[in-house]
Amino acid sequence: MTVERDHHGFDAPAPLGHPGRAGLPDGHPTGPEVGERLPDFVLPDKDGNPVDFHKTRGNAKAVVVFYRSAVW
Repeated sequence: MTVERDHHGFDAPAPLGHPGRAGLPDGHPTGPEVGERLPDFVLPDKDGNPVDFHKTRGNAKAVVVFYRSAVW
């Protein structure tokens, strides 16, 4: 497997120029704005128990971080 480094210093097993390494086009939505209410969602915790984001935390503030992989 050949790993190539791009101009940002990111190493990936996809060749430079591969669509999986392309950035988002100008004007493409990148996610919710800071302070915007997120839609309802349920995800498992570390033990596999479902956690409803809005119901579980009540009025407590939270930080949610989304990661977009350059290459899957």
